[in-house]
Amino acid sequence: MGENPDVSIIVSTYNRAEVLRGALERMLAQEAEGITYEVIAVDNNSPDNTRRVIESMIGLGHENLKYVFEPRQGVSYGRNTGMSNARAPIFAFTDDDVRVSPDWVATIKRTFDARPEVDFLGGKVLPMHGVAMPEWLTRKQWAPLAIVDYGDTPFYVDSGNMLCLVGANLAFRRKAVEALGPFATDVQRVKGGIGSLEDVELQVRAWKVGGKGLYVPELITFAEVSEERLVKRYHRRWHTGHGHFYAIMRLEEFERSGRRPLFEVPAHLYKQALLDACAWAMHICMGRTTEAFEFESKLRFFRGFFRKRRKDFLAGRSKSSARELLEFARSLAHRKGTPRARAAG
Repeated sequence: MGENPDVSIIVSTYNRAEVLRGALERMLAQEAEGITYEVIAVDNNSPDNTRRVIESMIGLGHENLKYVFEPRQGVSYGRNTGMSNARAPIFAFTDDDVRVSPDWVATIKRTFDARPEVDFLGGKVLPMHGVAMPEWLTRKQWAPLAIVDYGDTPFYVDSGNMLCLVGANLAFRRKAVEALGPFATDVQRVKGGIGSLEDVELQVRAWKVGGKGLYVPELITFAEVSEERLVKRYHRRWHTGHGHFYAIMRLEEFERSGRRPLFEVPAHLYKQALLDACAWAMHICMGRTTEAFEFESKLRFFRGFFRKRRKDFLAGRSKSSARELLEFARSLAHRKGTPRARAAG
């Protein structure tokens, strides 16, 4: 393939041979404006015809398409293997059910060239044309669809504006990833798992060391929204999974609490869950089902977070749930009985 390309597109795929071909065709038909690029398709141990699809396209003369096999299950394993096989100074990530715009590669390269201060960038992920959204699925509920539209004005994402860009439309400089390390494997999506945080975790690590990202509105991809994602059952599962992965991440800003945590769940989450439960009940009573589902989703997040933290807290300990509740109650009583607490009262 000659000299190293300008951009390496990396897509990790699992068991989606029926949609993969369309995704690869869009990646390989870029209006690259003289920019060279390669496409690394990582087969994440798919049991279907994934390998045959990729190799058949290579056989059609797409010399810049490369097949790589990764037996360890998980999107982070797939992306990390893709990066280890990539040759370009820019890594561009997307998904196997996404269609990139014709100028996707050119926009990524042009933006990085014009913004030397930026370590990573991302843009819009819009639903494909013809997707009919149910009435309850408002923009506030787009996260489980991996749909993103932050508007038409570019802005930085950094420690002062921690707004995450998604892996269906995300690009990093190679040198930034080499300094940060690969995608984390403990918060990754595995097979049909949902609600994962591998993209978020990498960006948080970048922000902690002063890294800077950029939202680029003209950088656009289109996501296939399957029917299963348009039902509330899927969204309930996603928010529960999201809470589970947040419990694993232990974000510093998220963990701060002025009181002793119960089962290592920060006190502010219990308070928020109570408020969300009250709001959910109120909207149900008023027949506002769309608004009620928004608060139900937040409660599902808390459920996933609580279950994971409680499970980890009790694992390998002689302490029981009843014992932890008793000690927590005692700590509250002691806190109320301190001179400072009485004076505040």
